Amino acid sequence: MIEIKRLNTESEDFQQQLDAVLAWDASSDATVVETVKDILADVKSRGDAAVLEYSRRFDRIVAESVTDLEIPLGRAEQALSSIPTAQRQALEAAAERVRSYHEHQTQSSWTYTEADGTILGQQVTALDRAGLYVPGGKAAYPSSVLMNAIPAKVAGVSELIMVVPTPDGEVNDLVLAAAAIAGVDRIFAIGGAQAVAALAYGTETIPQVDKIVGPGNIYVATAKGMVFGAVGIDMIAGPSEILVVCDGKTDPDWIAMDLFSQAEHDEDAQSILISPDADFLQSVDEAIQRLLPTMERQAIINTSLSSRAALIHVKDMDEAVEVVNFIAPEHLELSVDDPMTMAKKVRHAGAIFMGRYTAEALGDYCAGPNHVLPTSRTARFSSPLGVYDFQKRSSLIHVSEQGAQTLGGLASVLARGEGLTAHARSAEYRLKD
Repeated sequence: MIEIKRLNTESEDFQQQLDAVLAWDASSDATVVETVKDILADVKSRGDAAVLEYSRRFDRIVAESVTDLEIPLGRAEQALSSIPTAQRQALEAAAERVRSYHEHQTQSSWTYTEADGTILGQQVTALDRAGLYVPGGKAAYPSSVLMNAIPAKVAGVSELIMVVPTPDGEVNDLVLAAAAIAGVDRIFAIGGAQAVAALAYGTETIPQVDKIVGPGNIYVATAKGMVFGAVGIDMIAGPSEILVVCDGKTDPDWIAMDLFSQAEHDEDAQSILISPDADFLQSVDEAIQRLLPTMERQAIINTSLSSRAALIHVKDMDEAVEVVNFIAPEHLELSVDDPMTMAKKVRHAGAIFMGRYTAEALGDYCAGPNHVLPTSRTARFSSPLGVYDFQKRSSLIHVSEQGAQTLGGLASVLARGEGLTAHARSAEYRLKD
């Protein structure tokens, strides 16, 4: 029988118990840090030669050059044609929904003119080139390709470079098919920290990108953190999370399976249920015990639920929202009668799934909004990946002759107050008097 932590907001040490449940060490150990640091420096120094060496060592790749590791786009198109019809149709339908949603996020340039003729505004431009890291090998994450690549293309990114590890030369057709649908421009069969380094610094064969997005293992995450500054990154993601708020009126089996849907990702994933109905919490616990033996990834779910899950009893729904806003979950399900009203009270969450029929899994694949979300309470200050992550804003300033008289005087006073005489005189030169 699996033991899941029970918390009650009326307990004197509730906050300490909740802090303990949420605690997760996101830091890499010293060995990982040193290994990644060496790989980054080596790839920066030796380029293709280092990438090829690490690919041979870690992924057992047989290749004469990095050029041999580029997967032709024709191979991706071939994969799209060869996968089962149902899979192709599902990928295409999901891609269309993701594209349609993200088209609503596009930003426009704007200007306004002041009375003296001064023009101020903002110019929006896309990144020139973005890099997409996709986990590879036996794992297949075509949804990750769609969620990362499509917003970039909607934003207007000129070139999207995808890297995907292919251990022992094993290429996943679903991933390649998704790349074809999403409009990826170049694909390289490389992975790990060496792939991040190649994208960040560029090599003789692999072009340097402006931003790297996409999930990966601890070596990839560590590498992304280390190259930030040389390039932009989306985020350093922690384990997957789901927080379900339920009023006790939803089928307990549904809620149990929703909790499983994140717990099956890995042993560090977190699943939490909040309800004011103690009997319902018990019913969900019983459903978990009954359904767990039927799951293919039973061992992973068991470890995740045992170590990081919690069933939290609150006095009412207002208190439930307070707990939600503190946790700031990656995925939040509001399985209640009036989820829209409750959602308006939620200040911190990566994605909010409203209503009893909105399973979080729908958001992972095909609802439309992005599934790349802030984890580990970073939803307090971060947002889902979107078109805006692939666009930049430049300020526009066109000061008229008349405007320079007013602004020049202001700038002069402030600059001299800061002791920056050249600033002041630069503005003063434009003054008529």
